[in-house]
Amino acid sequence: MAHAEAYQDPGTPQEQSRRQFMAQATIALGGVIGISLAIPLVVSLVPSADASNDAWSGLTPAEVDMLKKATANTPVKVTFDVHETNGYFGAVDSEQFVWAIRASDEEMMKARPDLFQGPNKMPYPVVNMGFTIFSPLCPHLGCRYAYIPAQKKFLCPCHGSVYSVLGVHEAGPALRGLDPLPLRDYQGKVQVSWILYQANTPAHVVIQVG
Repeated sequence: MAHAEAYQDPGTPQEQSRRQFMAQATIALGGVIGISLAIPLVVSLVPSADASNDAWSGLTPAEVDMLKKATANTPVKVTFDVHETNGYFGAVDSEQFVWAIRASDEEMMKARPDLFQGPNKMPYPVVNMGFTIFSPLCPHLGCRYAYIPAQKKFLCPCHGSVYSVLGVHEAGPALRGLDPLPLRDYQGKVQVSWILYQANTPAHVVIQVG
């Protein structure tokens, strides 16, 4: 009985305070370690400019011609095949599309400074070959938005988020602007990397590449 009472003894106020401090310190340390591990893991998922072709999808000549029709004021939809490999179905191609807009580094830096500096800086060029391409998925909850020529805006039909042609979030519940995707000219071939980012967060958290 004495042993049972000893286990129930909460201890002196000093002992309780010390135990509480140690518990909080352990939790805080665990959080720091988790973040320090998560950041390089997320960055490692994003393909670098010299990454292998496994992370990239090549555009056909017709798709490249469509890309080149984009202007500084009029984005175009570019459709292409994403090559995927999984343990259930093997290698399959799925059709995806992106929105392309002509832009310069200066224009994008002015409109979207968060993509070039700070915690939301993209780990790959936002502008390449004179274009920026955007994921077609609304950063709010992943619906596919559309370009409305009459308004010269991107509009998500699900919850009403509105974006400029440079992807600036202007209205609606989204927590960030449109997500740029990697584009490159690799050995004379134009290639796009398909990246799925987590929705409904201000940060760019990679869920899937390719």
